[in-house]
Amino acid sequence: MRILYLDIDSLRPDHLGCYGYHRKTSPNIDRVAGEGVRFDNLYVTDAPCLPSRTALWSGRFGIHTGVVNHGGVAAEPFNQGPDRGFRSRLGATNWMTCLRERGLKTATVSPFGERHSAWHWYAGFSEIHNTGKCGIERADEVAPVALDWIKRNARDENWFLHVNFWDPHTGYRTPASFGDPFAADPLPAWLTEEVRQQHWKGVGPHSAREIPGFSDEPYNDPELGYDSYPRQPWKADSMAVVRQMFDGYDTAILFADHYVGQLLNALADQNVLDDTVIVISSDHGENLGELNVYGDHQTADQITTRVPLIVRWPGITKQRGAKSGGPSGGPGRVDSALHYHFDFAATMIELTGGEVPAIWDGRSFADAFKAQREQGRDFLVVSQNAWSCQRSVRFEDYLAIRTYHDGYRGYPESMLFDLKRDPHEQHDLAPARPDLMARAMSMLSGWHAEMMRTATHPTDPMWTVLSEGGPAQTRGTLKAYCDWLRKTDRGHWADFLIARHPTEYM
Repeated sequence: MRILYLDIDSLRPDHLGCYGYHRKTSPNIDRVAGEGVRFDNLYVTDAPCLPSRTALWSGRFGIHTGVVNHGGVAAEPFNQGPDRGFRSRLGATNWMTCLRERGLKTATVSPFGERHSAWHWYAGFSEIHNTGKCGIERADEVAPVALDWIKRNARDENWFLHVNFWDPHTGYRTPASFGDPFAADPLPAWLTEEVRQQHWKGVGPHSAREIPGFSDEPYNDPELGYDSYPRQPWKADSMAVVRQMFDGYDTAILFADHYVGQLLNALADQNVLDDTVIVISSDHGENLGELNVYGDHQTADQITTRVPLIVRWPGITKQRGAKSGGPSGGPGRVDSALHYHFDFAATMIELTGGEVPAIWDGRSFADAFKAQREQGRDFLVVSQNAWSCQRSVRFEDYLAIRTYHDGYRGYPESMLFDLKRDPHEQHDLAPARPDLMARAMSMLSGWHAEMMRTATHPTDPMWTVLSEGGPAQTRGTLKAYCDWLRKTDRGHWADFLIARHPTEYM
């Protein structure tokens, strides 16, 4: 069994050709989709980066692991306590350990553990190759390490290789030599000048008025400087800048896709591509104007929590020797059921002959996957606690968002979106559809009760985040931000935020 897991940070599915995007951002990824299964409704349980990968690798919700934030107490796993033996529960039950127990050598090419001090995430890896730039590296810096690993190990019988590309993560830094491949392509139609002007009057870090965070000053990275992010705008004061954002993000995807192609070619050169499982996914999406977030991942909405999952599994999704499908020959298969990201991790464990640990929240759908039928969840609950504190319920065609801390964005407590008719979340239906909101909040209440009933620790880590002063990415910034708002003719927003968060204005 050979498995290549391509983990492309901040990759939203609707900007890939195989998911229907009008720009040609992903020819190599599309080729894999054409030979496999494209999952249309796969969601991370906990966004963004650190909570998401912790949940996936542990097989457990953030409310169970304790990791829901990017700083503070809730950026670390719960201490197991006095029942911790020579080996921790995490060490014994994490995803990579489960694969190693099936005889697979597990390796990662990623700086993620160092970037977030996520030392727990390394559990179960046989080999760790840290590319050393804490997530600032481009695909042309990551790929050589992965290509060397493939050259040395590809013909071995049993391995799992995780390769982490970062290019679509803000700020967009594809080298100028790659050109401007989408300069002549139209922008997504939904973000019009009228929408931009509405956003310009709004509020929040990474909103149209202050894309870098809490001001419109260019990025000031002490090591790299703003010149290292030439494709990342900092103030959406025109549609030309909106184009810069979309083009920068889409070019980053194409750049990463180019190196995906190199890895696939390297497997072909070793004569193992046809026998290798290829999985392509992400840790979260990237809002590109949705909910007035310009180039970041700050909410528990559809855009941040929905991620691509593309799986080509020889003998299941594509018979050996069969003609390629998808954009390179046919449509591939689409799974539209509702899934969490760790549901596929559980499925992989079973497909490799293992048993999913009893402590996991992830549920395998291996039998359905092998039978090429859908088997998903009735509804999903997804969370965000690093930039805002939100929990959302994904059900039928809807997403209902409950905001506990707005991250200084001015969001109402409840929002509801019809994702089929309004995929970019422009029309909040909550005031008009209290019946649907009530249904969603009942689902959320039931989920929360079950999570706490099965928890190993009595505290919901979201309450810890709130008690510490809110999400780590915004904590301690309110006074300076309100001063900025008054300087930019948005004093009414400063008054609103101070009234909403009086104890945080200091």
